Amino acid sequence: MKHMVKLSSGASVPALGQGTWYLGDSAETRAREIEALRAGIEAGMILIDTAEMYGNGRSEKLVGEAIQPYDRSSLFLVSKVVPSNAYGTRLIESLDRSLSHLGTDYLDLYLYHWRGSHPLADMVAVMEKARAAGKIRAWGVSNLDTADMEELWRIPGGMNCAVNQVLYHMDSRGIDYSLLPWMREHNVALMAYCPLAQAGRLGCDLLGSSVLREVAARHGATPAQIALAWAIRDGNTIAIPRTGRKEHAVSNAGADVFDLTAEDCAALDRAFPPPTRKEPLHIE
Repeated sequence: MKHMVKLSSGASVPALGQGTWYLGDSAETRAREIEALRAGIEAGMILIDTAEMYGNGRSEKLVGEAIQPYDRSSLFLVSKVVPSNAYGTRLIESLDRSLSHLGTDYLDLYLYHWRGSHPLADMVAVMEKARAAGKIRAWGVSNLDTADMEELWRIPGGMNCAVNQVLYHMDSRGIDYSLLPWMREHNVALMAYCPLAQAGRLGCDLLGSSVLREVAARHGATPAQIALAWAIRDGNTIAIPRTGRKEHAVSNAGADVFDLTAEDCAALDRAFPPPTRKEPLHIE
């Protein structure tokens, strides 16, 4: 892929990857979802994000089956641990279970799924232990706000956090106010989930925007491709759209060829203005 993101861990990853939330939940769609994931890999979206929480492990097992034909070293696998398991031996047990589901002996990136009741220091200590043991190449967080990130940075080893995965699309730009500037200043990459607003299921008709459609027409692209090109426009964001259909996976990967102009971005900013005040972080 043309658009790549360099993580603080040293890894370079495609700016477009694949999400798997809700994938693996239905036996009827399993074959189609595996086909979609493989089509995405073939099109260059070799970063695949999943989580132990997704379908209680079913998503991880689906990914494990989908990646069987591929050289493990050519992929970048990401999973997430729920807060109730993110300390002590429970984290290692969760990690080992995720590795078993995925059929691999290491993760490229392991994320703390959201802020829980246990101290962040407990999570960091075990993440660092898992990294030293080679079970993970890097670790990060998900759904942490600015205050959480500042607290993380005060913990020994906390500055090794490579990624924060949060909701981000043109009609949900709350992180632009304070969290995203903080992350840029501290070299923490953004991983944007639901970058297409789940095609309207998040309560906004993002892809129906007349401005987005006009920009797409100028580029000979689909509105979804321009929404993804917008999400990765800064060179420090990884967008992970989810789909269970091969044709949509190929189309999503096609967003990699588009570079938005200053005129495009200004028009989209007018249609979807950044926040003028701090907004609560959406957590999923």
